[in-house]
Amino acid sequence: MKRWLFLTLLGIVLTCFGMAQILTNERLDFLPLIGIILCFIAGFGLVIVSIIQMQRRTLELLVQETDGRAENDNSKVNSLIFNKKIYEEGPKIVVIGGGNGLNAVLRGLKNYTNNLTAIVTVSDYGEAISESSKALNSMPLNDIKESIVALSKDEEAMKNLLNLQFNDGILKDLCFGDIYLLGMKQLYGEFTKSIEQTKSVLNITGKVLPVTLEQVQICAELEDGTVIESKDKIPEVVNSKTSKINRIFINPTNCKVAPGVIESIEEADAIVIGPGSLYTNVIPNLLVKGVAKAIKDSKGFKIYVSNIMTEPGQTDNYTLSDHIKAINDHAGQGIIEYCIYDTGELIPEYIRKYNMQGQELVEIDASKAKDEGVYLMQREISYVTDGYIRHNPDAVAASIIQLICDDLKFKDMQNDTKYVLLNDRLKEAKRTLRVNKKNNNIRQTKKKEPKEESKFYKKYKDRIESIQESEIKMKVKAGLPINENEKILAKKEHIKLNTENANKAKNTVENKKTNSKHNKSIGKHTSTAKKESVQEQIKEIKELEDKQKEEFIKAINSLRK
Repeated sequence: MKRWLFLTLLGIVLTCFGMAQILTNERLDFLPLIGIILCFIAGFGLVIVSIIQMQRRTLELLVQETDGRAENDNSKVNSLIFNKKIYEEGPKIVVIGGGNGLNAVLRGLKNYTNNLTAIVTVSDYGEAISESSKALNSMPLNDIKESIVALSKDEEAMKNLLNLQFNDGILKDLCFGDIYLLGMKQLYGEFTKSIEQTKSVLNITGKVLPVTLEQVQICAELEDGTVIESKDKIPEVVNSKTSKINRIFINPTNCKVAPGVIESIEEADAIVIGPGSLYTNVIPNLLVKGVAKAIKDSKGFKIYVSNIMTEPGQTDNYTLSDHIKAINDHAGQGIIEYCIYDTGELIPEYIRKYNMQGQELVEIDASKAKDEGVYLMQREISYVTDGYIRHNPDAVAASIIQLICDDLKFKDMQNDTKYVLLNDRLKEAKRTLRVNKKNNNIRQTKKKEPKEESKFYKKYKDRIESIQESEIKMKVKAGLPINENEKILAKKEHIKLNTENANKAKNTVENKKTNSKHNKSIGKHTSTAKKESVQEQIKEIKELEDKQKEEFIKAINSLRK
């Protein structure tokens, strides 16, 4: 405010100076009169401009105080004054999934709209129930609480509050989040309605809905026919049997969808599936009766956000097309229209520890993914936080909002307030992402993939493989644990050795047969060769004798002479 107050005082001084000149001068010529008029206009103009700017700045401060999502450093009144309107009338977006991936998407999208709906599961999927849930006889609500935290204004404070565990008194070992949700259920009588009311009680952006109110259990059937009925045992059994997951199903299979879920999907401008554990967080939500059909019938964008890394015991060696195919096989074609995937340019140092745990970057096989009827969107949606590779909430949200803005532009709605403010917000987000990209070093320069193996690898391939085999054998003999990649390599090498031994055995038998056949012909050839060599030796001896005779005769003749 100081600059505008100073300009106001300066304007008053100029105006007063001009008026004083008019009152004190006895005679006014043309040029002095023009100067007085200009001085008066300049002073009066400065006063008006200063008053307008002070009011403008006051409005900015007021809006910023009531809008926690505004960028305080760069916000202007043109966008701030309509922020409330754009948030309330923003695009309706439904996010389906669970875990850290779902929360990352919610964390980014809450900066663009209030019409967010997170559809999560309330099932433990076979995991151990917490002591608090047992004591209160409540359903497992971890995903519900994490989504509420992601949608809150102050995530750290909300996380500490909902996860607060009492240590003394009658409430010992009880969690505040479980007590709160149980109290809301008793107050409103219905679990879904109580969670919807949490939006206004806790002042969060959007709402959280359970996909079903029934207690369901996830089951996995492997390719060898083994059935697993507990989520936490799936990776262990898959690794021990070295058999891939054939299909996922929930028990009971006819569970009813929770109230409000289908309506939210039908009204959505965009439906986001994932990211998250493919077989335990993403697909189970789509298997609830009516969810997959509602998504297919929806007119909104159907977007799948791909995982960055594979998951041991679930998606080992899965490519991008394998992830999409698994969703289509369980929920049917038409469940996905767009797929957002990461460029995969993280430098190796950040993904090395994932490789040690049996995880690797999801391979992008674009041609096969397109065969699944999906439009691909390549974006830099990953970043490193606390030493872990995660989805960047701002980058994922910007990619989703970009689709909505492009659709509004296609419909010739560039002058619509919704498009103008969304696009303005999107530009600010992209500018911030570019600045952050320059300031970090988590990505390497993009290089063209080599068409062939390097000369070094070709030359020393066998030696490298033999070193790896010897290291694995030494670990096994010493009783040391080996990771998933080494197990796979050991299995491959074992099969390779068996096939090589079998081939060697076949080759030895065939060689014996061929040797016996060729021995006779070789004997014949050797006898003829011996005869020819003897004849040649005799000819050579005769030629030497003739030469010696000629030289002897020449020597005698010379002596005679």
